[in-house]
Amino acid sequence: MPAHIIDGKALSQTLRADVARRAAALSAAGRQPGLAVILVGDDPASAVYVRNKVKACADNGLHSVLERYGADFTEAALLQRIAALNADPRIHGILVQMPLPSHISALKVTEAIATHKDVDGFSVHSAGALMAGLPGLLPATPYGCLKMIESTGQPIKGRHAVVIGRSNTVGKPMALLLLQANATATMCHSSTPDLALHTRQADIVVAAVGRRHTVTAGMVKPGAIIIDVGINRDEAGKLCGDVDFDAVREVAGWISPVPGGVGPMTITMLLVNTIQAAEAAA
Repeated sequence: MPAHIIDGKALSQTLRADVARRAAALSAAGRQPGLAVILVGDDPASAVYVRNKVKACADNGLHSVLERYGADFTEAALLQRIAALNADPRIHGILVQMPLPSHISALKVTEAIATHKDVDGFSVHSAGALMAGLPGLLPATPYGCLKMIESTGQPIKGRHAVVIGRSNTVGKPMALLLLQANATATMCHSSTPDLALHTRQADIVVAAVGRRHTVTAGMVKPGAIIIDVGINRDEAGKLCGDVDFDAVREVAGWISPVPGGVGPMTITMLLVNTIQAAEAAA
């Protein structure tokens, strides 16, 4: 029987309903949650992502501020704007859309955002808190992936999870979240000599390598949970993930699609983080 589809859109709607309820309660007390989004440059994909984030705020009772700057905007000016938003009590989350123009240091920008407003969860402080198992704002995409795995109703504790990809934004924090959930986590990457050896043993696979159809049907344990973080395009220009969806669906127990899987969940968890930050401030 084909795998169950983990519908990121449907799960997002459920979580956003809770966000809207919490936002309404804060607004009624005069503390409407606020998210500031900064876009530097004219990358078309970034513009779409930013528009979706601002719309999600409006749809769920959050106040949003969108600041757009040209590709020649200086690093010093951007850091100055972040400092002003750090000091603004109406703003509870700050998100600077990546990638940035080459003359701006992403590390400097990330570290300039106040820890309690780091809704992307990218800062060194946020990463350290996650590693130490301390409370904090979790990276949105891994957080969303964890919620998707939980939505299957299958236990994570005691399961073997394989994460493909070792980025600071997805792979590494994903492995840490799975460890915190008491899974046995294995990290694989471009230098792993026999990827299939690891994935065939996995009850949970999170593919975040950025290369289409990296995970094929022969690499998957029957009944496994497959989360596809990849965003790629095939020869026809159609969006696809890191997993060969049609083939793997015949083997796996649960699988997330691309599009309609992790993407909506990433935006949703940004909203959740903003609400959490606003509640902490209140």
